[in-house]
Amino acid sequence: MAFTPLHDRVLVRRIQGEDKTKGGLIIPDTAKEKPAEGEIVSVGAGARKDSGELIAPSVKAGDRILFGKWSGTEVTLNGEELLIMKESDILGIIS
Repeated sequence: MAFTPLHDRVLVRRIQGEDKTKGGLIIPDTAKEKPAEGEIVSVGAGARKDSGELIAPSVKAGDRILFGKWSGTEVTLNGEELLIMKESDILGIIS
């Protein structure tokens, strides 16, 4: 199933964090926090100004991003858990 977000929304795949600390301790699943880093899967066409002019998105598919801890809505597409969020919920692009 193909999915394309509308307007200024993006579809994001979370990037899983490390299973070990820098000191080598293994972190159990129950103690892990949900990662706030992800990869953009697809992007909507962009927001519109009051005049109707399209504002192009600042991100593109494949970008690695940071987002807020409680950002987005979790959805399951083709058995994969993804997030749909507004572009404004993105804190920055990791280069």
